[in-house]
Amino acid sequence: MLSFLGFSMVAVFMYLIMSKRLTPLVSLMLIPILFGLIGGYANDLGTMMFEGVKAIAPTAIMIFFAILYFGLMIDTGLFEPLIAKILKVVKGDPLKIVVGTAVLSMMVALDGDGTTTYMITVSSLLPLYKRLRMNPLILAGVAMSSMGVMNMTPWGGASAMAMTSLKLDSSELFLPLIPVMGFGLLWVLVISFIFGKMERRRLGVINIDAFREVGSAAEMDAKAEFNYRRPKLVWFNLALTLILIVLLIMDVIPLMILFMVAFAIALLVNYPNIKEQQERISSHASNAVAVVSIVIAAGIFTGIMSGTKMIDAMATTLVSLIPEALGQHLPVIVAFLSAPFTFFMSNNAFYFGVLPIIAQAAESYGISAAEIGRAAILGQPVHVLSPLVAAAHLLIGMVGIEFSDLQRFLIKWALGTTTVMVIAALVLGVISL
Repeated sequence: MLSFLGFSMVAVFMYLIMSKRLTPLVSLMLIPILFGLIGGYANDLGTMMFEGVKAIAPTAIMIFFAILYFGLMIDTGLFEPLIAKILKVVKGDPLKIVVGTAVLSMMVALDGDGTTTYMITVSSLLPLYKRLRMNPLILAGVAMSSMGVMNMTPWGGASAMAMTSLKLDSSELFLPLIPVMGFGLLWVLVISFIFGKMERRRLGVINIDAFREVGSAAEMDAKAEFNYRRPKLVWFNLALTLILIVLLIMDVIPLMILFMVAFAIALLVNYPNIKEQQERISSHASNAVAVVSIVIAAGIFTGIMSGTKMIDAMATTLVSLIPEALGQHLPVIVAFLSAPFTFFMSNNAFYFGVLPIIAQAAESYGISAAEIGRAAILGQPVHVLSPLVAAAHLLIGMVGIEFSDLQRFLIKWALGTTTVMVIAALVLGVISL
């Protein structure tokens, strides 16, 4: 009975999200409550929900302040010198331009937000692509490939959802994936090199003196639109960000504390005026609240799933359906299946609805939830190509291309990125074969 109730709840939850009849925020809170009442757990629901929310609170806090921090760094103009350097170095060589596109999009994607990454990358480099008549699919494809890897950061969404649904912290799930992400980014550079070579063969190296004009225009647009650049503090902001990343990797301080303190320091140093501080916080609050509210709401979902023991019953049923010969290979199976699963359904539906069931089933084979969680993140390069991802629609709109054209152009390369990272994860022992 519990197993049937649990699978029914997941099916209803996934259907309502994918059909857009309810938002993920509302579904994550109300659907488990409804099924909890149907199961006869009315008296215990309050405690279950509280325990679930309490368990994910540190992750929610970390995501909130990470979004604020990286948003603030973009406001200060931390990435502007990089943009200017790229425009200066690439000159008329399409190969250098495409590789430069990859480097820029990787750096901007540190904030884990696809919308911000696409806006900055495209607005900075689209004039250059148009001037040289380069293929706009390459600009969109490289930016999306970078985002597919960088979306694996805890503040990018996927890892945060996996950590929340499996009740793990970043040291268990995310930190082992950092070198794997490194291989993914190297593959993105390889893709960029291949695309760049194609464009160089098609167009040649164009010797025109347009790059200073493009750079100047971009700088003028930035100055006209933003009044919050802090070019004199760029070295301070860079040092602060590097220290933050080093401490994150060392795992000496909880991530939520790191981002809270770093954000406070950055805000005070860059914007000592209280009014400016309030404006900067307000400008990024909507993005932060949108993500964090879903993570907190997921605490209700996971709390009820665990408290009612639905997850245990579902796992028992699932284990009985898995051939014994395949059980030991679940991490690799999950790694590759996460690509189509997160393409055809939202991250919310997969990480909160499907992943906990798989992780519970894997325990019977001696496979930890952390290992299954890491494997489930490796399909993100394909996920970003999904029409369910709002930022992808922004990207194609800015570049002026068709979604179907971008998918046909990039899908095999995105699958290649996932494959490279799966192989790297196996070699490095992050997941087992």
